[in-house]
Amino acid sequence: MKSLKHFASIARRLIAISCQLTAIFLFSGCGVYSFSGTNIDPTIKTISIATFANNASNGPSFLSQQFTENFKDYFQRNTSLKLVPRDGDLQFEGQILAYDFAPAAIQQANGIDQAGANQLTIQVRVKFTNTKDPKQDFEETLQTTRSFPATRDIASVNSDQTALNELFRNLISDAFNKSVANW
Repeated sequence: MKSLKHFASIARRLIAISCQLTAIFLFSGCGVYSFSGTNIDPTIKTISIATFANNASNGPSFLSQQFTENFKDYFQRNTSLKLVPRDGDLQFEGQILAYDFAPAAIQQANGIDQAGANQLTIQVRVKFTNTKDPKQDFEETLQTTRSFPATRDIASVNSDQTALNELFRNLISDAFNKSVANW
């Protein structure tokens, strides 16, 4: 009877040790991974995001401010970095190069060519500087496109915050993945 109790005691200790080791392995990792998918060196604490200038000749007046604020919000939600006005450990700047609304999917109706849909294309030039690891710096043009029904004109698209936020999110997530997720 004593040997059965002794065996059960040893088994409980082994299970406890196994659970502790498993927890250590699961939560230790390499020290820079997070559940948001970022791969940020622990010495990086701050981020600065300059206002993206609107150099698109036909973009709406609010484009620069709204895109920049969405950019800041995205990084604040998905990292623990502190946003600073300038000289962050990670720095973003850039400009909106194109905001083009054009007919797409041309169809013929009664012998007349008509747009079956309209397409909005936004192009942004992003410059990323990593002051701790300059090998990660990049400057790249990112682009996203979305189709809209032919019945939608540019004014209705400009007032559709959900659609614009989706387009901005596509561009921002590309910059995010390239800079801090290292995809």
